[in-house]
Amino acid sequence: MIIKTAKFVKSSPDFRKCPDPRKPEYAFIGRSNVGKSSLINAITNHKKLAKTSGTPGKTQLINHFEINDWWYLVDLPGYGFAKISKVMRANWEKMIMDYLYQRTNLMNTFILIDSRHEPQKLDKDLLDWFGSNQLPFTIVFTKADKLTKKRLGDSLQVYRNYLKQQWETLPPMIVSSAIDKLGVEEILATIDKTNMLFQAK
Repeated sequence: MIIKTAKFVKSSPDFRKCPDPRKPEYAFIGRSNVGKSSLINAITNHKKLAKTSGTPGKTQLINHFEINDWWYLVDLPGYGFAKISKVMRANWEKMIMDYLYQRTNLMNTFILIDSRHEPQKLDKDLLDWFGSNQLPFTIVFTKADKLTKKRLGDSLQVYRNYLKQQWETLPPMIVSSAIDKLGVEEILATIDKTNMLFQAK
């Protein structure tokens, strides 16, 4: 897939206020500081489409971007950011979970996980939630450029071992780097294939 156009559409505080669900859409979610904005910019080949920041927790709304006038890329707020109130965190979680569960045209969610770290509780909880609700998702390991090939392989194996305890069939996994654009073609190929299924309905 070639990205010809990528434009911001709107930010929404609630799934009910998102754009009309007539086009397929794909959400990106991950812990704060996982490199989500940088990866979105790499995928869309647009340096400033998603706002990157040295301050985690910057994304606070459901952000829709229209790609090629045909599908939506959705930037969801990062989770696990400690420097917010419990009330705000609870509101964010409800907004995100409602969107993920209720949004009828959401075709797949890319769950971003920092490849440098062992499985974190919040990541495991999110994966378990997707599994229990039978929602489609793909794990995207970020920042692969920060690790040697051996360390990256070891880190991925730790995740596979964990997932094998919970899943009969492992979910799809993509290794990525926003700097090297590693995994970008694979992500876009996944979206392109699903778009064709959406169009065939």
